[in-house]
Amino acid sequence: MQATALAHPNVALIKYWGKRDPARNLPAVGSLSLTLSGLHTRTLVRFDEGLMADQLLLNGKPDARALPRVSRCLDLLRARAGVTSKAIVESTNDFPTGAGLASSASGYAALVKAAAAALKLEAEADFLAEVARIGSGSAPRSLYGGIVLLDAAVGTDTTVCRTVAEPADWPLQVVVAVTSRAAKEIGSTGGMESSRDTSPYYQAWVATHAPDLADGLQAVAARDFERLADLSEQSCLKMHAVAMTSQPPLIYWSGATVECMQRIHSLRRKGVPVFYTIDAGPQLKAICLPEAVVQVRSELAKVPGVLDVILCKLGTGAWIER
Repeated sequence: MQATALAHPNVALIKYWGKRDPARNLPAVGSLSLTLSGLHTRTLVRFDEGLMADQLLLNGKPDARALPRVSRCLDLLRARAGVTSKAIVESTNDFPTGAGLASSASGYAALVKAAAAALKLEAEADFLAEVARIGSGSAPRSLYGGIVLLDAAVGTDTTVCRTVAEPADWPLQVVVAVTSRAAKEIGSTGGMESSRDTSPYYQAWVATHAPDLADGLQAVAARDFERLADLSEQSCLKMHAVAMTSQPPLIYWSGATVECMQRIHSLRRKGVPVFYTIDAGPQLKAICLPEAVVQVRSELAKVPGVLDVILCKLGTGAWIER
């Protein structure tokens, strides 16, 4: 009983930061994201009756820290399939792990996709999304392709995830400026909890989020690039303002991150169709129309401290390797 799945990470334009129920990993707010085709997580899941416990290898090394969450996801799938066998999970990323490139999102999306296939489980998409969310709040988004809405469904014990624009509907491109390959010291989960408990801006972030998300959806529906650019940059800065005003401060940017931001602002002032967003890490993602991608890549590659520039298009949802 084994299967291998691949999934792309995603980057949120209208951000998710904070949990309304940490025990069930329920987000405090919804999000609007892009699935990125240029980056991959590949995960093999093999169930074996001879195993006494689940095992996890991440990029070839045991990962005891993530194993409990992996087992929680597997337990839900095993219960649905009526199986008790433990599993070996081998997951690899072809991009920096734990460094602000949503490796946990693609990792848990690939995990549940592969495990369900190995168990021959004909599970509905919503169920897989709920299981993936237990591992990472943004993982349901990587099960879907294109531009993806994750609705927090406040007032319920669930979330709702769906594609709102397929990759062919609006061929946006993303240039990722990698400014560090090191794992961040404080992960997103811990950072969100700290922000909720200590940032004076956290409640304002939650209270003003719904209009941002609604406006973002309207901008996507109208293919209004400039409106989406304004909303996305504002959402990014609002999220990081909450993080920076937490105690202790969560400063995820590097000096090169800020210089990349300035470079994108300069391009926008010159009429180049591009904007930026940054997750909980030092990597900047520049979203642009296809005609601008060569210029954007060239400009970001010149920034001191940029280690690599990765070109991405909008990708598909997680899939099984045949």
